[in-house]
Amino acid sequence: MSEKLNVADLRKSYEKAELSETASSADPSELFDRWLKEAIQAELPEPTAMTLATVSKDNRPSTRPVLVKGYDERGLVWYSNYESRKGIELASNPWASLQFHWVELERVVRLEGRVEKVSAQESDSYFHSRPLDHRIGAWASPQSQVISSRSVIEKAALKYTAEYPKDPPRPGHWGGYRLKPEMWEFWQGRKSRLHDRLRYRLNGKSWERVRLAP
Repeated sequence: MSEKLNVADLRKSYEKAELSETASSADPSELFDRWLKEAIQAELPEPTAMTLATVSKDNRPSTRPVLVKGYDERGLVWYSNYESRKGIELASNPWASLQFHWVELERVVRLEGRVEKVSAQESDSYFHSRPLDHRIGAWASPQSQVISSRSVIEKAALKYTAEYPKDPPRPGHWGGYRLKPEMWEFWQGRKSRLHDRLRYRLNGKSWERVRLAP
């Protein structure tokens, strides 16, 4: 057996940037927009990837990566199978959390809020903008269900490709979700583990911003 790595000794000093109240926005969505654009401009791998956390009926949390596909003053949008584990958990408990971790920029953004399905029109519009094989995949995969082998979804993909060779309709079990934030937290790594953390909480129609100890 090979010798185990002593991960407790791994260290990294965060010294790339700072986050001050004067440099942040009164509206957290404006700060998020700036940080996301900077992550994209830096050509980070998967800058739109975020971790989605949901909770089951028996209070067991689960996480998985999803991609943000839209955002505005209403919240952040991603798309998925409504019958997947996350879809089932959101149907029973619509409260969720999202997290972006841009390692190279030493930044984290966390959000908490209530999740709702986007309109059928929004889901249709996004579905038809996807590459054909992605649309076929939405039909072929019974997401989160146990399958006997990979051939199950490969055969299903062939079936739906033959059935919908050009323009498959959006499956009824597939569409978008929107998390409406009630809390944002922005984390910027700093030297000596004295990180910057700014939290925004929704109070009525305005945001209250406070600094948290690292």
